[in-house]
Amino acid sequence: IFSKASSSLEDVGESSSETDEDEQPIRRQEGSTDLSAEYWGIQKLAKYVKGGDPTATVIALCSMRDFNLSEETCQLAIKDTGCLEVLINLLDTEEIKCQTGSLKILKEISQNVLIRHAIADLGGLEIMVKILGSPDTNLKCLAAETIANVARFKRARKTVRQHGGIKKLVELLESISVGSSYQAKDIETARCAALALWSCSKSTRNKKAIRKAGGIPLLARWLKCSHTNILIPIVGTLQECASEPSYRLAIRTEGMIEDLVKNLSSEHEELQMHCASAIFKCAEDEEIRDLVRKHEGLQPLSALLDNSENKQLLAAVTGAIWKCAISRENVLKFQEYKTVETLVTLLTNQPEEVLINVIGALGECCQEEENRGTIRRCGGIAPMVQLLTATNQALLVNVNKAVGGCAMDPENMLIIDSLDGVRLLWSLLKNPNPDVQASAAWALCPCVENAKNSGEMVRSFVGGLELIVNLLKSKDKEVLTSVCAAIANIAKDQENLAVMTDHGVVPLLSKLANTNNNKLKRHLAEAIAHCCMWGSNRVAFGEAKAVAPLARYLKAKDPLVHRATALALYQLSEDPNNCIIMHENGVVKLLLAMVGSTDDALQEAAAGCIANIRRLALATEKAKYG
Repeated sequence: IFSKASSSLEDVGESSSETDEDEQPIRRQEGSTDLSAEYWGIQKLAKYVKGGDPTATVIALCSMRDFNLSEETCQLAIKDTGCLEVLINLLDTEEIKCQTGSLKILKEISQNVLIRHAIADLGGLEIMVKILGSPDTNLKCLAAETIANVARFKRARKTVRQHGGIKKLVELLESISVGSSYQAKDIETARCAALALWSCSKSTRNKKAIRKAGGIPLLARWLKCSHTNILIPIVGTLQECASEPSYRLAIRTEGMIEDLVKNLSSEHEELQMHCASAIFKCAEDEEIRDLVRKHEGLQPLSALLDNSENKQLLAAVTGAIWKCAISRENVLKFQEYKTVETLVTLLTNQPEEVLINVIGALGECCQEEENRGTIRRCGGIAPMVQLLTATNQALLVNVNKAVGGCAMDPENMLIIDSLDGVRLLWSLLKNPNPDVQASAAWALCPCVENAKNSGEMVRSFVGGLELIVNLLKSKDKEVLTSVCAAIANIAKDQENLAVMTDHGVVPLLSKLANTNNNKLKRHLAEAIAHCCMWGSNRVAFGEAKAVAPLARYLKAKDPLVHRATALALYQLSEDPNNCIIMHENGVVKLLLAMVGSTDDALQEAAAGCIANIRRLALATEKAKYG
């Protein structure tokens, strides 16, 4: 079901980082069961709630609370009898007892999705936001907790913000000072305010509103409290907001990582999950990854992998491990804790959200040579290759990276090849998603490099070479870069280079030469260098006007671009016409500076290219002057 496009620009920022409740909840089937005694009991009370004086109303409200309001029958009886409108109207009176009685019922019945929507439709949220400014603490708590229940869908969250509710909730939380000794009502106030902020924080605009109201330092202060029932909504709010860069910066600078790490060792799984989830979202930033290590958070994260029954916790923990493993120092710590061995056991029989993170973490860990062997010894290669047949694109991107990382080890490569892993990777080049295509092409590079008889293996894929050459027509920079890298590897085999030449690899590579992307420049130059080795390809590159743009690559700041370019120019300089173009583009002066490089390959290629240009110049002079 697709929700209708909003007519208001306001809604653009209402996207939720979690699955939202449907805007139009499914209606229950009427008359499908006999109505219970509770239903009729509530219907009898309804007339007193509607028509009595304040005292009778309060008594009727108290009697209504004697029913089990967590049961759907009772919840819908209140709605069907028209009591819901009356309960909301009672909130707008000056009678505190009536307001309190009404909110106590609304708090319970707003667990029901139909009633949440009905409360919002009847204008209940606006009145509850107004109550947040009441001098009565108990009333404010009840209003905040009911808002927490109702604001589980987009429109409700927007209403709370538009009526100033975010600021009032932040003020309510601020009215209690964080300390070691609280009165029970203080704990309840903080808990209710935090719950409401947590529900509201699922919308992007509300995250900004919480920040503007001074919510970030306040969340940092409450993160130091010891009450779990306050900490859960506080950390819940933080992990929701951690999708915003301003919050990630604050989490780092306000010292919150230390507290998040500390609570990973809590006895409460829900709290552990939100802490791990917050780290997962924040650890994209290198400084935060370092702080997690500094505050000794990697060990408790590893230990939590043993709790594999709780899938939500497992998804958050594996996510945090994945992002932390982007830093090499953290990977070395994970090796100490035998994290890789445990991750391998989680490659099967897990939900997709866990698998994406597990394979993501292994993909980072296998950049270290030792872990490539560990994954093989623990039997991780086969389940990894099996995952290449998945359909989830985020999962495929991570699997490709992990298989490519493992393929750097020749022993692993034997297993990958025997399981048809290279064919599976090759077929993923046909995937419509550019991220999947690019990650598959990157993974093919070590496969082609480390496979036995790799030339023959590549030729065995019917239409494989045509497929990869045609990807040079892609509009995606990362696809182009990865495909150039793969072509550079494939072209080391003469037969395969001949086939790629027939499929037009030279003009397609030449077309890309005017790029200003350094990463693409480097891999494109490598591909051109290797593709020069067949027939008249050197001449063809010159005719396709690839030489002058390549010459300009020598002015790039990246030494890896210099090296690849010098290799390409050296190969191209075997053709006299290319030498003339290079000379006209001032390569000699630039290459002379590189002859003194400490990089042997660069030094040799630069010297070779200059020698070829010089040889042509001498031959020309000799022909001219005899």
